[in-house]
Amino acid sequence: MSTHAYCDGIRRRDLLHLGAAGLSGFGLTLPGLLAAEQAQRDQHANARDGMSLIIVFLQGGLSTIDTWDMKPDAPPEFRGEFNPIETCVPGIQVCEHLPRLSRQFDKFALVRSFTNPNSDHGPADHYLLTGYRPGAGFNGGLKPNNQRPAHGAVIARKLGPRGSVPPYVCLPKMHNSAGSSYLGSAAAPFVVDADPNAPGFTVPDLMPPVTVRADRLDSRRSLMSRINRFQKSTELAANRGALAMDTFQQKAFDLMTSQATKAAFEIGAESDALRDEYGRHSLGQSCILARRLVEAGVRCVLIDHTNWDTHYSNFSVLKNDLLPHLDSAMSSLFRDLHDRGLLDKTMVLVTGEFGRTPRINKDAGRDHWGPSTAIAIGGGGIRGGNVVGASDGRAEKPATEPYGPEDLAATIYHVLGIDPRTLFYTAEGRPLPIVPGEGRVIQPLFS
Repeated sequence: MSTHAYCDGIRRRDLLHLGAAGLSGFGLTLPGLLAAEQAQRDQHANARDGMSLIIVFLQGGLSTIDTWDMKPDAPPEFRGEFNPIETCVPGIQVCEHLPRLSRQFDKFALVRSFTNPNSDHGPADHYLLTGYRPGAGFNGGLKPNNQRPAHGAVIARKLGPRGSVPPYVCLPKMHNSAGSSYLGSAAAPFVVDADPNAPGFTVPDLMPPVTVRADRLDSRRSLMSRINRFQKSTELAANRGALAMDTFQQKAFDLMTSQATKAAFEIGAESDALRDEYGRHSLGQSCILARRLVEAGVRCVLIDHTNWDTHYSNFSVLKNDLLPHLDSAMSSLFRDLHDRGLLDKTMVLVTGEFGRTPRINKDAGRDHWGPSTAIAIGGGGIRGGNVVGASDGRAEKPATEPYGPEDLAATIYHVLGIDPRTLFYTAEGRPLPIVPGEGRVIQPLFS
């Protein structure tokens, strides 16, 4: 996995672990958390309880004009060096460096008239992963401080866990805009904080501390419970942050003692042949782990893969590094989910925060370009082999009805069985919709 800095000079690495992933500004009391958990259970009967979501987030910005919205008839300074090839769906083409993916096109769709009004990494990330444009006071994505909850946090809050596995997982690290915001610690992601492609891969937060024997965890949990009951009786109104940390402690105990959770993360249980098919790289092994997690009952997995910020040497970097990884990982994920009977109940989204400039720059690269991009999305009832919308002849802007992050959010919640008109309430009683008022389901994906 690439670790070099983005164009803004910031190394976008995981800043928080499980114990702090959702502490920023949520303001929920313990009764509120308990009431929310009961509400989650009550919602199950009405939700599409078997549905899950995998988001493959190509952080930095995928060059869609060089992948799945190519413009072979555009002038050379726009169309670039790559040639299109036919997919398994007649009349639809993708890049020649995605040969395996081209044979799986019947399992997913493209939205080619997608747009993100922001072309800066941090704000565009937040908009894409939450459905909301960041407002005044946004810190630029430099630290986890969502103004609005990420899709996975909304799903975790509304639907709750299935069994003992966490409802929302981030891997191989925590994205800055993947947090739970005002939804609090109960909706925060479980962060793997380790590369599944690393030799001897383990999940740090599933391992008991070296000073604590596993057989002592239950005793320690009982003692913590008695202490916390005393503390809460005297400090309930005084320290909401402590209550949130207790939620994380309870999660940690549950996870460390859950055999189902440990089994879900045991990537070594997969055959060498299948792991080779996905690709022995971070993206490939993250995708096979995501499949294991949704198979075990996890509702949302966010894969944060870097670095797609190709300001220079765009074509050589794509050809020799990024696209071979995307080709093996994405094609295997769709095929594997389909063959296991999981694709109908697993929505898969593959996207960056924006596209790249249609015109090639002086460094043989492409810069940030939010006005026109494309996303790949399949499973969960979406019609495969489908192309929704189109960009203009140089991929500079949508040529048909545009769709944006708020529409993507509405579509995600629709597939997961969550009403896009749902309101949450802050601790002060302020109603906040999970989708902005203008967001609507991308209906052509289903017809």
